[in-house]
Amino acid sequence: MGELFDSSRIDTKSQPLAYRMRPRTLDEYIGQDHIVGPGRLLRRSIQADQLSSVIFYGPPGTGKTTLARVIANTTKSHFSTINAVLSGVKELREEIDAAKRRLDLYGSRTILFVDEVHRWNKSQQDALLPWVENGTFILIGATTENPFFEVNAALVSRSRIFQLKPLTSDDLTKIAWQAIRDKERGYGNLDVSFEEGALEHLVDVASGDARSLLNALELAVVTSPHEGNAVFITKEAAEESIQRKAVLYDKEGDYHFDVISAFIKSLRGSDPDAALYWLAKMVYAGEDPRFIFRRMMISACEDVGLADPNAIVVVQSDAAAFNAIGMPEGRYHLAHAALYLATAPKSNSEMGFFDALKAVEEESAAAEVPNHLRDASRDAKGFGHGEGYMYPHAYQDHWVAQQYLPNELQGKVFYHVGSIGYEKTIADLVNRRREIQLESVDINAFPENLTFSPDDKARDIWLRRTMSGRSAALEGMRSRVFDKMDIIRSDRVLVLNAGHGLLVWEAFRHTPEGLVVAQVRSKEDLAYLNQYISTLDSVSAPQVVLQSDCIKAVKGLDKGLLFEHIIGRNLLTDWPNSKATLDAIKSRMAPNGDAVLCETVVSEASRLSEFFHMGPLQDILLKAEKKIYAKVQSRDDLLSRLNEAFGNVEIQDYRFTESRTAREDDIRRWFANSYLPALKDITETEAQKIEKEMISTLCAAPLRWNTSCIIAHLK
Repeated sequence: MGELFDSSRIDTKSQPLAYRMRPRTLDEYIGQDHIVGPGRLLRRSIQADQLSSVIFYGPPGTGKTTLARVIANTTKSHFSTINAVLSGVKELREEIDAAKRRLDLYGSRTILFVDEVHRWNKSQQDALLPWVENGTFILIGATTENPFFEVNAALVSRSRIFQLKPLTSDDLTKIAWQAIRDKERGYGNLDVSFEEGALEHLVDVASGDARSLLNALELAVVTSPHEGNAVFITKEAAEESIQRKAVLYDKEGDYHFDVISAFIKSLRGSDPDAALYWLAKMVYAGEDPRFIFRRMMISACEDVGLADPNAIVVVQSDAAAFNAIGMPEGRYHLAHAALYLATAPKSNSEMGFFDALKAVEEESAAAEVPNHLRDASRDAKGFGHGEGYMYPHAYQDHWVAQQYLPNELQGKVFYHVGSIGYEKTIADLVNRRREIQLESVDINAFPENLTFSPDDKARDIWLRRTMSGRSAALEGMRSRVFDKMDIIRSDRVLVLNAGHGLLVWEAFRHTPEGLVVAQVRSKEDLAYLNQYISTLDSVSAPQVVLQSDCIKAVKGLDKGLLFEHIIGRNLLTDWPNSKATLDAIKSRMAPNGDAVLCETVVSEASRLSEFFHMGPLQDILLKAEKKIYAKVQSRDDLLSRLNEAFGNVEIQDYRFTESRTAREDDIRRWFANSYLPALKDITETEAQKIEKEMISTLCAAPLRWNTSCIIAHLK
């Protein structure tokens, strides 16, 4: 079964253009940048020949088999293929035996590509599992169906899932010109040109399918007149070469559920245009209109609800009319119901039922029905059931305040009345009646808890949180940095001035199929990070570079590698070089990428003079600090520099107070490096006296240190 990619026996010139133009290397592969773009995990795995089991999932024509072909051309492992439509357990056993022999005799690994893997039943997929687990095979599966539903869960849990998307118009255009210019496999020996709009038509109708595009291009070239080597493709020829593409829609498949989900969410989101689009897609693909009406009946109560009680009536009427009329005129009734729901006011207050259901499921014992609500028709005389019940119709407005919930649930609210549409007209009435109802209950029977003490564990956690100001401050900074970014799993992230990895590991958690590169400024930080990185898979682990400054770190990475996100802390402290730092960061940002920097505003932080009472020493320190901080950039300086480098800057202030303990070595270093140079007119004896007094004061107790930061989101 290994001949799928073996072209040695095939006259490639006689093969269709789509077959001939299949990429042989990653450099020839176009599209799917989120999977195989520079720095992506899969690309690194293929280049390093360290592939683990993977499943490629996506619609036809997006490059699943092509990627397998590229891997087959790149890997040193033996590459075998099976098509799940044509093969069964017998063929799989033959591959297993051959793979075991290769591993035992030659130590050679085997990569097994299973095309259409979802077509195997559970027992066939189970037969593959043990050999994937013990390393006999590295599995590459390809499927057009959602693997989380159609592939054995055990196989999925042992594989990385890569979803391939329909190719963009730009991707398809590049693929077309690649075929036109390729002299060996394509039409590079011909002078192919197009009437305005002809190639664009081929690209548009292909709808993200490279195979469909290349088949149409081949037909257009073959059927267009040739004048020597010149071939001119008219728009009419293009239209004849590629007919209307069938909508990708399998009523039992994943896309079916995606489209109906998009339709319902468009109704819920009150977008009539999107609702009509998804409705048209379903009707065009032959979806059962009764199924669509059933979903709209659910939406009429789930999403519109009591904001417009007529919604369910309208949908039911349209469904009845459709049953009487049928297609094609019945499409008016589908559209009428969809537009009514999309434009109706929305309320999901019926969801209160599920809160009530949860309360029933969680109650420790069956709640007693209040005596006055019990059935009085059977045993009113014996047990007094029903005694005290007040008949609402006997009172003004047909309502009277009395208890209806069990005693244990008095005051519980399940129905949260909305403030839109019909519910707006009843909200005041419902709330007022609730207030009266609660007031009418004998609250002495249900004493209110006025005090509460958490158990020791919760108390200890709270105390630890209040005392760990440093960790809380860092966590606050990290959460604010990552809140600014929309990171997806395949993104590339550059972390500058990474330190011990506070931002690195969070970025790594966000990008399991992407890339994290960390720059550190010292060998100590490098060793600290590497002791953790050494425990991870070498391909997927963060990459660390050691540089003395951010400029070299940014410029020292692989040429052309861009990042969707760049983050860093205190990169602009080297003020003379800060402009160059920002320019270098900007040059490394991918299109539509962003950067988030957390910069400490040193001029607004605590100063040592604050911890001394009024006196000669404080005056001396204030005098020194006036000179020291005159050279430090201010908040205005930072903002001006950021706005100068990036036109789109969003600023968030972050201030926190932490408890810091000063060590004697710290004081000596601060004094020698900063304060002493600013106090040129003091003697050596005076300097020693000042240093000694600073040590005795600052090291005596923890210092309440204020820090001011700005978190800048740059685009």
